[in-house]
Amino acid sequence: MKTLVLFLLGLLSLRPGSTVAADNQATPDGKPLLDVVVRSLNGKEEVNLHARYHGKVVLIVNTASKCGFTYQYDGLEKLYASYKDKGLEVLGFPSNDFGNQEPGSEQQIQEFCRLTYGVQFPMFAKTRVRKGNADPLYERLGNIAGEYPAWNFHKYLIDRDGKLVASYSSFTKPDSKRLVTRIESML
Repeated sequence: MKTLVLFLLGLLSLRPGSTVAADNQATPDGKPLLDVVVRSLNGKEEVNLHARYHGKVVLIVNTASKCGFTYQYDGLEKLYASYKDKGLEVLGFPSNDFGNQEPGSEQQIQEFCRLTYGVQFPMFAKTRVRKGNADPLYERLGNIAGEYPAWNFHKYLIDRDGKLVASYSSFTKPDSKRLVTRIESML
């Protein structure tokens, strides 16, 4: 019941998608938006997102394995496979912030994603995404977008210059015409 209530409260704050103002890109430390270090899901590597993905179009998604939106892994993988050679990167950040829907270990998450959905796009360590308790990347994204994820599978779209250009609710599927058209225009 608690999960249903949290989900319904999250729905009240969801917008179908919003564009982020170009002049609203400042981070508190003055560094580029993606200038944060995160750990890969397999734990073998620490990655500076700016150094690794600058010059790419990046879609950042908070994921969960036991969510009503988990099927979006399939669409995210298809999107990644279709556009990675043109410069798209899909980055997954598992989070257990909503309804305890990502309770597994990082190894369990990695196996689930690979075996169930054939996920090849980069996945990173479990992340906190909620306002007031967000990890540094999501703190930056939430502040610049003016909205934090209200549920799992919220999407942030970043252009080749490292600027956040749009934020999409969980209801925006990876094959949404609006999202795909925007990505194609940036590639």
